[in-house]
Amino acid sequence: MKRVLIISAHPDDEVLGCGGIISKYINRGVQFFVLFIAEGSSCRFEDPNCQASLEAIKKRSECALQALKIMGVTDYIFSDLPCGQLDTIPILRINKIIENVVREFDPDTVYTHSDKDVNNDHRIVHRASIMATRPTPNSKVKRLLSYEVNSSTEWSFGENFIPTSFEKINEDDLIIKIKAMEAYITEVIEYPFPRSENGIRALAMRRGMQSGVPLAEAFNIIREFVL
Repeated sequence: MKRVLIISAHPDDEVLGCGGIISKYINRGVQFFVLFIAEGSSCRFEDPNCQASLEAIKKRSECALQALKIMGVTDYIFSDLPCGQLDTIPILRINKIIENVVREFDPDTVYTHSDKDVNNDHRIVHRASIMATRPTPNSKVKRLLSYEVNSSTEWSFGENFIPTSFEKINEDDLIIKIKAMEAYITEVIEYPFPRSENGIRALAMRRGMQSGVPLAEAFNIIREFVL
């Protein structure tokens, strides 16, 4: 794993899903690129184009930049598609956004959303990611995995996210993940909300117990090519 693309439906998903592995590997020579598909805030307003909505979008982008700085990520793109409305956009358009980044950044590993998430934007991004990383003869993407997002993945009652890959993280990684999430001041709510500090820690401990280590992040392997 040398060049890693993290596809995030909304700013904060990248932290919740992959903040621990970013912290673990970013100082080991691994290059990370975060692609934000939607802006993440306009769906909370009756008029998504009102001034308050535009200010919320701007604020969330500022929070994202602070979170990326905390994690040490310097490569990113904000696509700013409308939050909660990805089902109104031709999936080919989303697919092309991802394809362009895959072509330019040339990742060997891609992390995307789970198709089990309750959030529909997440499921659409998952589908577009599958399309954009097709194993064509010239593709260098050797690993494609989905990650889990607090307050979306575990709330999809019925078909559940089943991890098939666990990444051990340490306390320092978890602290960086929590601090990065705290940069999203509009998205952190007190426990028992899953995006709280305790919620993030509890999930890391649970995945750690499942895999025999103190702390871990969990993923589902969609496709892996082994030479």
